[in-house]
Amino acid sequence: MLYLTFKFIHLLGVVILVGNVTVTAVWKVFADRSGDPRVIAFGQHLVTLTDWSLTLGGILLIAIGGFGSALVAGINPFGSGWLIWGQVLFVLSGLIWLFILIPAQIRQARQAREFAQGGEVPETYKRDARLWIVWGIIATLPLLGATWVMVLKPA
Repeated sequence: MLYLTFKFIHLLGVVILVGNVTVTAVWKVFADRSGDPRVIAFGQHLVTLTDWSLTLGGILLIAIGGFGSALVAGINPFGSGWLIWGQVLFVLSGLIWLFILIPAQIRQARQAREFAQGGEVPETYKRDARLWIVWGIIATLPLLGATWVMVLKPA
């Protein structure tokens, strides 16, 4: 029963993480495309809130559930190729977030606070928004790959 509880925690983390990064990207793109500085600033604020709560929460649940279920089942989390590849893809995505997406997001959040009351949206914000969506899609691909590897467990 403990194994299944950890497995549920792991899967819940995957749903929260992958769901949040995809939905957040969609509504941020629509907010940015509105051209309304207040809508853009509000959208950026929500991206920051959901990343700190849902993305980070999903990551923690994935790690706790994955390593917890492996420990309970007596499985070496680094003993099978599919487990290693799943973790490598997960970490690769995390590195893209850490070194590219989070800095761009912080810059956007700072600028959004300045134009939140109707000021002009600067070109630097728009540039970072394009960078954020392109690299966000790139960072999501390894997450989907990790999910595929974990489900299919290829040899």
